[in-house]
Amino acid sequence: MRPSWIEIDLDAIEHNARQIAAHIAPSQLCAVIKADAYGHGDVPVAEVATRGGAAMLAVALVEEGVRLREADVDDSIVVLSEPRLSDTARIVTHALTPTAYRMEFVERLANEAETVGNVPYPVHLKVDTGMHRVGAPVPTALKMARTIHADPRLELTGIYTHFPVADEDHAFTLRQNDEFRVFLETLAAEGIEPKLIHAANTAAAFDLPDTRYTMCRVGLGLYGMRPTLDSGPDLDLRPAMRVVSHVAYVRDLPAGARPSYGRIKELAAAGKVATVPIGYADGVPRSLSRTGAVLIRGKRYPYAGMVTMDMVIVDVGSDQIERGDEVVLLGAQGDDAIRAEEWAQLLGTINYEIVCHFGPRLPRRYVSRSHSGEAPSG
Repeated sequence: MRPSWIEIDLDAIEHNARQIAAHIAPSQLCAVIKADAYGHGDVPVAEVATRGGAAMLAVALVEEGVRLREADVDDSIVVLSEPRLSDTARIVTHALTPTAYRMEFVERLANEAETVGNVPYPVHLKVDTGMHRVGAPVPTALKMARTIHADPRLELTGIYTHFPVADEDHAFTLRQNDEFRVFLETLAAEGIEPKLIHAANTAAAFDLPDTRYTMCRVGLGLYGMRPTLDSGPDLDLRPAMRVVSHVAYVRDLPAGARPSYGRIKELAAAGKVATVPIGYADGVPRSLSRTGAVLIRGKRYPYAGMVTMDMVIVDVGSDQIERGDEVVLLGAQGDDAIRAEEWAQLLGTINYEIVCHFGPRLPRRYVSRSHSGEAPSG
């Protein structure tokens, strides 16, 4: 078996959930575990997130919710995108709470719930206050809320919106929040007051208390990450992911040698290079070739050339690096750590993208006092 994997610290995720739940109280925590829990493994993460205080789980797709139900996850699950009309039966069969922002879907959901005798069926209404991706515009959302509230086959259990720049532009986010609050006050005056009101993502939950309402949707923070390295409150968040491989081959090269495809980097001095069996097919960005580094024996070593599909080559100089030594590409080793935020800064992207890119060739190994094992991603 190839000595490369992703190590997931489930105790860290449970710890992070407890930290965040305490920070946002009395608001409830909704743990966002879409995209296979941001590459961490949705089923194991669901278990520890709820143990850590999450009152609800959130996914993006019906398929993700069904996967959790088939794994015997029985917690409340909200699907954050409005399902296709053809998926309405699966929603009801698997007791998933859908998002709605079109009346056509609301009507289909009510009919399906009535057909199977599962009424009133819960639904969350999504309001667009500035993201402009999905969600009903405010005038439409008001009409939909009234329609759902009046339909005995449905229960409007939640209303929410989404902030596109909560980590960057607090002024715009607070204007969105003002619009959302006026919307809620309009409905409250008519006696429409769902129990679950949510707007805050990780960034807003951390920094903007007025956006927390009765529930916050937290994904990034759950996995020990922040929108930026220096953002958010002084919470003890612990990164849960380590990307690990091992040295497969060590050889000496002369000064001036240019390892790997493209011959993009020249060794400044004679020394050793170590080949590590993990590459861009696994999620190690090829664009890190010039600037990236790994940890071996607690010390950073730069890539010696282009990241290839299945391997990377590391410049280890004159150090006594041996075949079988642990290599950490992302995460902690010794007193140092390479964080997803660091990769994101080097690559001009976001840490979300970094952790979601590691593919199914890397098995997930779970580390916990109460949960251990290995499972493929996806």
